[in-house]
Amino acid sequence: MNEIRVTVNGRAYREVVEPRLLLTDFLRGRIGSTGTHVGCEHGVCGACTVRLDGVSVRGCLLLAVQADGSEIVTVEGLASPGEGTLTPLQEAFRRHHALQCGFCTPGILVAAEHFLELHPGPTKREIAEMLSGHLCRCTGYAPIVDAIHEVAHA
Repeated sequence: MNEIRVTVNGRAYREVVEPRLLLTDFLRGRIGSTGTHVGCEHGVCGACTVRLDGVSVRGCLLLAVQADGSEIVTVEGLASPGEGTLTPLQEAFRRHHALQCGFCTPGILVAAEHFLELHPGPTKREIAEMLSGHLCRCTGYAPIVDAIHEVAHA
């Protein structure tokens, strides 16, 4: 067993975990951050994307012990806590109907926020390339691209 200390969405946690516990299982099962979804468990689908020390990572490919001392942001941490407001990107997803079942949406939102920080003003093609690391079976991607593009060029 290993003790880890992490900050998730601004809240500090100190937990004892098994060395083989996945970060996604820690987030969902231990601290209740269920917005982080588990899809393929191979890093392919992107549903488990979170920010670890500012970088988008696949939570299913990391062990919780690897996150020791880190700052983690999940989809729940994107909007202002307690205010019930959505980020501009979340609002754009709503406006463009860029989600249907919503399973892939948290990972895409986290990745897109990071992408827009690194690439202000991307083209639709660049957005589509970023989305190639995320599987969505419902939307056909066009409304997701439109939502991200709108926010990038607002």
